[in-house]
Amino acid sequence: MACMKLGSKPEAFHLDGQTLLCSTGLPSDVIIEVGEMSFHLHKFPLLSRSGVIENLIGESSGEDERNCILQLHDIPGGAKTFLLVAKFCYGVKIELTALNVVSLRCAAEHLQMKENFGEGNLVSQTENFLNEVFGDWTDSLKALEACEEVLPHAEELHIVSRCINSLAVKASADPSLVGWPESGGEAAQSPVGTVLWNGILTSSNPHPVSDDWWYEDVSCLKLPMYKRLILAVESRAMRPERISGSLMYYTKKYLPLMGRQSSFQNGNRAALGSTVSALSDADQRNLLEEIVELLPDQKGVTSTKFLLRLLRTSMLLHASPSCRENLEKRIGAQLDQAVLEDLIIPNLGYSVETLYDIDCVQRILDHFMLVDRDVTDSTNCIVDEAQLMVGSHSLTRMTMVANLVDGYLAEVAPDVNLKLQKFQSLAAVIPDYARPLDDGIYRAIDIYLKAHPWLTDSERELICRLVNCQKLSLEASTHAAQNERLPLRLIVQVLFFEQLRLRTSIAGWFFVSDNLETSQDPSGNLALPRRSTTQDEIVAVDDMRERVSELEKECLSMKKEIEKLVTTKRSWNIFCRRLGFRLKPNSSGPKASNNAKASPSSTTPLLNTSQNQHSGKLV
Repeated sequence: MACMKLGSKPEAFHLDGQTLLCSTGLPSDVIIEVGEMSFHLHKFPLLSRSGVIENLIGESSGEDERNCILQLHDIPGGAKTFLLVAKFCYGVKIELTALNVVSLRCAAEHLQMKENFGEGNLVSQTENFLNEVFGDWTDSLKALEACEEVLPHAEELHIVSRCINSLAVKASADPSLVGWPESGGEAAQSPVGTVLWNGILTSSNPHPVSDDWWYEDVSCLKLPMYKRLILAVESRAMRPERISGSLMYYTKKYLPLMGRQSSFQNGNRAALGSTVSALSDADQRNLLEEIVELLPDQKGVTSTKFLLRLLRTSMLLHASPSCRENLEKRIGAQLDQAVLEDLIIPNLGYSVETLYDIDCVQRILDHFMLVDRDVTDSTNCIVDEAQLMVGSHSLTRMTMVANLVDGYLAEVAPDVNLKLQKFQSLAAVIPDYARPLDDGIYRAIDIYLKAHPWLTDSERELICRLVNCQKLSLEASTHAAQNERLPLRLIVQVLFFEQLRLRTSIAGWFFVSDNLETSQDPSGNLALPRRSTTQDEIVAVDDMRERVSELEKECLSMKKEIEKLVTTKRSWNIFCRRLGFRLKPNSSGPKASNNAKASPSSTTPLLNTSQNQHSGKLV
């Protein structure tokens, strides 16, 4: 830390309780009271340096000079600073540092200790040293902290703004040019061969410095000063990622709830291992709202995990609605970067209906859809085959959010208080094209049906309309075909589309197998370039035939499942015939056939299924 020595005389003051005496051998002729301290001094050294003290002594000259008492209770820095002023006036050795120069500069201005009262007076001396302080990062930071004690006077003299500008210039500089932020003796610990000048490394091999080197240093500032510093570095076009990083560091330091997963099951808000004195709820709420306003507006600059933690903390601290809305919009703009763990927000409202805050997630999802739609409109894009191609950026973001929402629905589905309308509303926001597979939404619906067994048939059919049977995997289709909680119409659709898929696969494999055999037969009709048949091709044909055999077994298993259903409900014969299965005739075969012909209305669900095989939706 930089220092400047003034005066040359030895110490001439000693303290006696609340009284400070000057031991020069001459009796004191003036008493100056500063707060609870009394300074027994001499008039001449003081009035020869200070215009204010000269005027005060002149005003009291008509009174008893032996009892001249002056009061300087409003001097910046109080008694501690006035002691340094008195030593300066007497020529006693004092040392200016970044910690005391601000209060001394303000006191010197207050006492009018300018050049017209003596060359090299305290105003000019402290001003010259301040210029040295502003050249060093650590000294500038300490001086800014010292401004808190004499804030109105430091503001008037523009010391605060000069400190902030000094820090902003250094923080905004290229990190590769910044050396060790320490100065003085600590600078000697820098790498061999380096030369430090005002915190800037001039060596040809600079010590590497990361972008976050200044985060911890500025986190010691109080919120008003810190806010002004952030605005200053922002005005100097600092990259928003660095600003956001500093804000996140500052927030985690002073908001204990940001450092851990908050639990809504206990009210303990103390952060374990916190080294910072806990702020009151009102102060924490004010800090959080200020931080949210300072966050850069650019999307993706601030991590979604941090924003979700901020949102949860704002609920605990009862932040303003505008603050929460701001956070929800920021999260919605980059929802594709969120993880399920952070999206599980406990319901902390006064009227708790559900275990989790479904409404908040709904608003966040609505913001995402709005932003995504605006981006699509601005680029004049529409959802067509080109957009559905693998690798489309818009589809990737939407698909990631679709997977996130499906996982969220599966987590909240066991809540018995979750209404069907809320579940369906949240799931229906995601467009059909965003889900390459519907396994996620099917799993969430199955969990919901299991936790809500009292749902009516119509309600179960309503929620199952969210599933596209054509986009279920083989595993999910097999599970759905045996799921007693699903409506029968959905089970029939699953079986129907699975059979179509198997038929298509079998036909495709046979087509490939025939082509390969034809290409190997010289007398075949397919004209192909002559080449030798390799062992790999023979193995490939064998693998295809084995796969075809497996598919045939799977198809046979599906047929057996449907036969079981037919034995329980004879009215399904018409469905099975439409699906192309040949069932064993039973004893009432002709009669059943006549009844089927006499009941044309029984084919209505099947017709609906056939007409909607491309959409896959349950109707």
